Amino acid sequence: MRRAVARFMPGESFDDMIGAARTMAADAVTAVFTRLGENVKDLAEADGVARHYLDGIDRIRGLNLACEPSIKLTQLGLDIDRELAYGHLRDLAARAHDAGNYLWIDMEQSNYVDVTLELTRRLRIEFPRIGVCLQAYLYRTREDLVELMGRGIGIRLVKGAYNEPAEVAFPKKSDVDANYYALAQVMLDAGSRASGARLVFGTHDTQLIETIRRHAATLGVKPAEFECYMLYGIQKATQISLVRDGASVRVLIAYGAYWFPWYMRRLAERPANVWFVAKSMSR
Repeated sequence: MRRAVARFMPGESFDDMIGAARTMAADAVTAVFTRLGENVKDLAEADGVARHYLDGIDRIRGLNLACEPSIKLTQLGLDIDRELAYGHLRDLAARAHDAGNYLWIDMEQSNYVDVTLELTRRLRIEFPRIGVCLQAYLYRTREDLVELMGRGIGIRLVKGAYNEPAEVAFPKKSDVDANYYALAQVMLDAGSRASGARLVFGTHDTQLIETIRRHAATLGVKPAEFECYMLYGIQKATQISLVRDGASVRVLIAYGAYWFPWYMRRLAERPANVWFVAKSMSR
């Protein structure tokens, strides 16, 4: 398991993440960092996670490194106390704002969507450089996307990796792919872009990326006006090729001691995740 996970994360420490981000910077690929862990049940642990991210933002500022934090609200104690979690989130947003950085809020299972978006909207009132992850496999995402972009909130669109019931999510991959592209079209529309919301497409589906890029070109949207996000250790050659073709590329670097439960949970939740890992390792 450790060998398999090492393919997708540079190590367990923040220094390991920094080393990977610096290496990628040589190829003009920037970074997003996230410390593994979720559903924290202990207040002291939630406080520790918040301190870790605050220190991380400071260190990145000192290194003048293009690397943005991405946080799960359950890491900050959402399951314990909503206001406690929001207090930590606000502290991170304020620190990122002072550092000239950007704060991303990750999305978790469907039962966390409402509270995640509620706290994101609340945060955006004070801090402009805020973005949230939305999942294309949820039926509700189009409505959420339009409303959030209207507020100038950045969108990082992904397909989604949790095991969700058919009542809330598309069960077929082909339907998820089709909805992803439909949502991408909404994001690239001139009316949606008028708010200045940041546009990020998180996927390793190279065919989908090219389809989105071609559509953007027909609309007159320049490659630098939207971003492609991928995971560390996957399709590095594609990342570099996209950069050379004028695209803006970031890589999400995960690290931390919780790699084993994180890895096993992702594999257990959706069979598609197992296939994704197997294909990535074979490449």
